[in-house]
Amino acid sequence: MSEGRIVQVSVSPGGVPKRPIEEARVTALGLEGDAHRDAEHHGGPERAVCLYALEAIEALQREGHSIVPGAIGENLTVQGVDWSAVVPGRRIRVGDEVLLEVTRYTSPCTNIRTVFRGGDYSRVSEKRHPGWSRVYARVVAGGVVKRGDHVSLEGSATSR
Repeated sequence: MSEGRIVQVSVSPGGVPKRPIEEARVTALGLEGDAHRDAEHHGGPERAVCLYALEAIEALQREGHSIVPGAIGENLTVQGVDWSAVVPGRRIRVGDEVLLEVTRYTSPCTNIRTVFRGGDYSRVSEKRHPGWSRVYARVVAGGVVKRGDHVSLEGSATSR
């Protein structure tokens, strides 16, 4: 089992970057106070919560990208979780109440290009760079999440 914690909870009125908040209620449609400019490609029950690993962000920073938590639209930035095991079908327990299930890898869009050296936002494309994508999750059980909450992977992962 992989154990970690939330280092940032982020929301926005639409678009990126998402800004840090201390805590948020998670419902079937995502974090309260969060919105999306493009409802065709973001949000909805199967893309309710977006997650990304702090370790990936730090590695991208070392490559020269100006990415920070929330910059590419994730709601929950996590640390200490085996990101290679965060795959579609995997369940993630967040805090004492929230249970998420990864539904898919995100598809990067041009709105995040400004934080990537040379505008190469495909750097976080699962197809081009497996293991570097953010993920979307549906909400199995809602509740409140806050910075510092524990994060654990449940069950076994399907293959990446």
